[in-house]
Amino acid sequence: MRVPLSWLAEYVELIPGTTPEDVHAALVKVGLEEEDVHTFELEGPIVVGEVLEFVEEPQTNGKTIRWCTVRVAPDGETAADGGDAVHGIVCGARNFFVGDKVVVTLPGAVLPGPFPIAARKTYGHLSDGMIASARELGLGDDHEGILRLSTLGIDAPVGTDAITLLGLDDAAIEINVTPDRGYAFSIRGVAREYAHATGARFRDPVEQSKPADASGDAFPVEIRDDAPIRGRVGSAVFATRVVRGVDPARPTPAWMIARLKLAGIRSISVLVDITNYVMLELGQPIHGYDLDALRGGIVVRRATPGERLITLDGKERTLHVEDLVVTDDRGPIGLGGVMGGSETEMGESTSNVLIEAANWDPVSIARTARRHKLPSEAAKRYERGVDPEIAAVAVTRVAQLMADLAGGTADTGGSLIHEAPVREAIMLPRGFVSNLIGVEYTDDEVHDALAEIGGVVTVVDDGFTVLPPSWRPDLTGREELAEEVARLVGYHRIPSVLPVAPPGRGLTRSQRLRRQTADVLAGAGSTEVLSFPFATADENARYGSADGSAVASVRLANALDQSTPFLRRSLLPGLIGAARRNRSRGLNDLDLFEIGLVFLPEAGRTYGSAELPVGDAKPSDETLAALDAGIPPQPRHLGVLLVGDLVTKQPGRVAEPVGIADALDAVRRVVLATGAELEVVQGAHQALHPGRTAELRVGGQTVGYAGELLPALALELDLPRVVAVAELDLDAVIAATEPAVEARPIGTLPAATQDLSLVVGADAPAADVAAAVREGAGELLEHLHLVDDYRGSGVPEGSKSLTFALRFRARDRTLTAAEASDAKNAGAALASERFGAVIRA
Repeated sequence: MRVPLSWLAEYVELIPGTTPEDVHAALVKVGLEEEDVHTFELEGPIVVGEVLEFVEEPQTNGKTIRWCTVRVAPDGETAADGGDAVHGIVCGARNFFVGDKVVVTLPGAVLPGPFPIAARKTYGHLSDGMIASARELGLGDDHEGILRLSTLGIDAPVGTDAITLLGLDDAAIEINVTPDRGYAFSIRGVAREYAHATGARFRDPVEQSKPADASGDAFPVEIRDDAPIRGRVGSAVFATRVVRGVDPARPTPAWMIARLKLAGIRSISVLVDITNYVMLELGQPIHGYDLDALRGGIVVRRATPGERLITLDGKERTLHVEDLVVTDDRGPIGLGGVMGGSETEMGESTSNVLIEAANWDPVSIARTARRHKLPSEAAKRYERGVDPEIAAVAVTRVAQLMADLAGGTADTGGSLIHEAPVREAIMLPRGFVSNLIGVEYTDDEVHDALAEIGGVVTVVDDGFTVLPPSWRPDLTGREELAEEVARLVGYHRIPSVLPVAPPGRGLTRSQRLRRQTADVLAGAGSTEVLSFPFATADENARYGSADGSAVASVRLANALDQSTPFLRRSLLPGLIGAARRNRSRGLNDLDLFEIGLVFLPEAGRTYGSAELPVGDAKPSDETLAALDAGIPPQPRHLGVLLVGDLVTKQPGRVAEPVGIADALDAVRRVVLATGAELEVVQGAHQALHPGRTAELRVGGQTVGYAGELLPALALELDLPRVVAVAELDLDAVIAATEPAVEARPIGTLPAATQDLSLVVGADAPAADVAAAVREGAGELLEHLHLVDDYRGSGVPEGSKSLTFALRFRARDRTLTAAEASDAKNAGAALASERFGAVIRA
């Protein structure tokens, strides 16, 4: 919301010299966030000038310029720039005449841009200034010709300061309005908040306009809502007023144009500008109809299937049965609370106007605005809640301005339907605010704060009853009232005390292990990345299935990027994208990881079909179960990608390029951090090198894969030939671990170490051979790991030699060499039985 200071000062006292920064600081104290300061960015001298004469001068480039003689100061006086009272100025516009009053920017002035003005030689003349257009002054978008003051209804003396005359010396503060503070989308609401912050006197603009007598010759209005949402009718308040004999060609006053411009709204016509002005002033959206274009009375209802409406933006819209529409005898003439229709639009031929101010159901308006992608200024206010008590005042204010500025005559009476729900008082127990906020507030402080925001506060035996003001629909319970007390008394009263977490709270086991996993990888030198969870169909098919079988994907109904319309089944596409971007920027050696959700729907099943619950009550267990059933499985995965050199070339050391072993090292660190036991076996994945792929198992369950991308795929992705990757289901790894890891006692007796070399078939998985040796060696075997995989001279063709380092230890005695050898041979025997292993001499 942008608030011009001159407008704000009409309804709350601003101390002379108050700056936009001062207003921002005051509003921050009551919880409104500052955003920016807006000005017209002009510097004088900019004055009113009178065109004395001009000469048309055709140019060789086909353009005709005017060499103008312009008076910029009264006779006998010096101009504002220190020069003569009459200046010669070159102007390319042709929409002005001798005797016209115009805006002249003299040498030394600065226009928005910044665009400094100086005397300069052009078209054979010394142009001593510039005659300005509305766009050059920042007043609007019109740049077809210069600004003639007569079009604004202004006849000021020559030499008058145009900046002050046109209201261009004003400034506007911009604040961020949160969804619960819809009343702050108005000058009225912001002025009230400034009064709360500073104690300045507030003058409510609503109290300055007396509503019309609704018992007069009313315009016929009927509300028929046969399908209310959440039991609430679409419109509970509807006020109208008729103004006859308006002149739509009259100029909008300069002060109104300037205020609208600072507030972020462009001037259109005097009739439309007035409705926008009152909307900003009171927070009540207004719509004006060309009365003569209406057919019969107005009926407010829900749209019927197939109905269409051409809105003011010129687009034809197919209406939904939940949409609230304003209709006459021909059908829909407006999308209630969002945008009017083109058939009854106020235009150049309008002479009689029907003014409408209504109060629409916030949920209906929010759904309609999003359904039709129409985030209008009206919808923005209605979906946050508009004061239901000011509709009649608003139409009266519009009628008054149309009479004053457009020459109309307002009918003495108006129509009003007012069926807004009766507000209920809230019980606020004594001491509740202090207990909730943690500050001792006196009863007087609580009473005065709630009365100051407009509440009707009644003292009862055990506390207060508070009837919230009509403009605060967000005040629905005692917690909200407590927040208002804290806000108005001052946030500075709340001490900065770190709360003590109750026993049993904190991170869950899964959260703690996930965080521990990230810490371990980051501590080892990896960089965590976060990528968008979106993918293409090809990426999901390539990385989301190990064996290339068809997979199902979740397609987004409204994707951010139509090139990636699916939710990802794998983290690898995001990691690969991050690697490609970084390498394109010269970062060639990368060690990346990501922890995030993947989405694994079951083929042939429809998700998201459950009906969304309304937001006015806690959903039942059955509703939540139905919603959960409509969500595809979303396990949390860990992805790793390494590319380039793990160790760069340096004096005395050659570069060490990454490979599958480095991806496996990262996986081992993760699994070790969770306390699980990892089993690595030969695997296959359609996106990975067939000879350099490992299947990762925990507790006998496959939890992921590690390996190197297919070289052809890496080349296609503009990556080096070797790209090491790994991905595992982190949720499955954590679920497979014991809640408490039992520490093994450290053996104090001597260990016996021996090596075992076995010759097996080349296709025998080393992990399976190791498992056989471990099982056969029995409980004396404390540790086993593979130290060599040899294929070459001395080993039969089609075979390989696997060498294992074994460590034996007994917990109750010192092992003899014979006992260790017997255990080793037992392991070799089982390997021989399963794989035909032969001990290599």
